[in-house]
This record gives sequence, C-alpha cells and structure tokens, in this order.
Amino acid sequence: MSLHASLLNQLGQRILRGELQPGAPLPNVEDWSAAHNVSRTVMREVIRVLAGKGMVESRPRTGTRVRPRSEWNFLDPDILAWRYGSTVDIADARALFELRRAIEPAAGELAAQRASAAQIAELKEHFALMEQYADDGERFAEPDLAFHQLILRMTGNELIGSLGTLTKAAVIISFHLSNANPYGQRPSLPLHRRVIDCIEARDSKGVREALLELLDNAEADVERGLGARSGV
Repeated sequence: MSLHASLLNQLGQRILRGELQPGAPLPNVEDWSAAHNVSRTVMREVIRVLAGKGMVESRPRTGTRVRPRSEWNFLDPDILAWRYGSTVDIADARALFELRRAIEPAAGELAAQRASAAQIAELKEHFALMEQYADDGERFAEPDLAFHQLILRMTGNELIGSLGTLTKAAVIISFHLSNANPYGQRPSLPLHRRVIDCIEARDSKGVREALLELLDNAEADVERGLGARSGV
C-alpha cells in the first residue's frame, strides 16, 4: 500500500470511528506531515480525496474540518471498506442488507426481461464454480460475488450496474462471518440455481422472490455470526 493510501485509510477510519467528530478540525497539514514524515503535498492530496467523499471541507481562516455524517457519501467504495472492514455490528449489517433489498430484487426483475443469452451463459459459469467450491468459503466468495454483480449488469442500466461495490461489501461481510453457518455455502445453491432458471424463463416475479430469500438467509447468517462473536 502506498504512503498516500495508508494515510488516507488512517485518517478516514479515524473520522468514521468518531475519533474526529463533525465540526472538529483536522490536524494541521504541517504538523501531520512532519509526524508521518511525508510531504505537505501528500497530505493535501489526502485531504482533497476526503473532501471529495464529503467527509471534510476546507475554508479560509477556519481550516479543514469534519463535515456532518449526513453529508458523507456512504456509497463511496473507500467509506464502505472502512465501515465494513474490521468490525461490523448488527445495525451496520442490517443497513447494508436493507439497501441490497431495495436494489437487487428490482435488478433481477429487469435482468429477467433484458439478459442476453451470453450473459445467462456467463451466469451459469459462475454458478458452476460456486458448486465446485461450495465447501471452500474463501474460493466460493469470488464466483458468488461475480454472480450477483453480473445480475446488476444484466439490467442494461449502467447506473444500476455501477452499484456492484455494494454487493462486494456485503459478500465480504458474509464470508468473514461464514463460521456462523456449519453447513457452509452449499444450502444457498438451490436458490442461486432458481435465480438462473427464472432469468432464463423470463420470470421476473420468480427472480425477485428468489433473490429476496437469498438476502434474508444471508442476513440471518451474518447476524448469527455477529451474535456468536459477541456471545449473544
């Protein structure tokens, strides 16, 4: 990881964790640069990137301060990674699955209407790898992620397709907590198969129902994992 990326992650996570509250000033550029032995140019670039995410703002005479959380771009890939990286609580997990429910079932409906034969064939290829790695959580994660991201692209809507970072964050959470499910990922295979069958049959309602059930089951697995970690 580059020095710029390291500083960005460090400062971004401090803000996200609330160590720097909204309205609080960021460290002085000169002091921060000296403390981390980096140039002021690097530090200014980090602040510029955080500003682009809505997390901070710079004004004459008042300096750079943390903005209210309501102004942050929580769909930004870095903010998603910081929020759902090392520690996740049930409220955070529920928020992400609520968002997925608002997007993926509707995307599945559009995919059933618009998916090409080549895209359906690609979806089957991802599923074949999921079957192959159903008992290996780490290797299963990659084709599962590709499966769900492809459904977003199958809509033919570039705006929806670009929301794949949300799916990525949720899948990463699920597999970090995969020990909550003693049966591994194999129980999810029939529902994934049903999604393919419904898309191929142009059954929009069936795709929606299958994806909703998949999301419900995935969220339940995550909540069981979080409960096990906290001893609940």
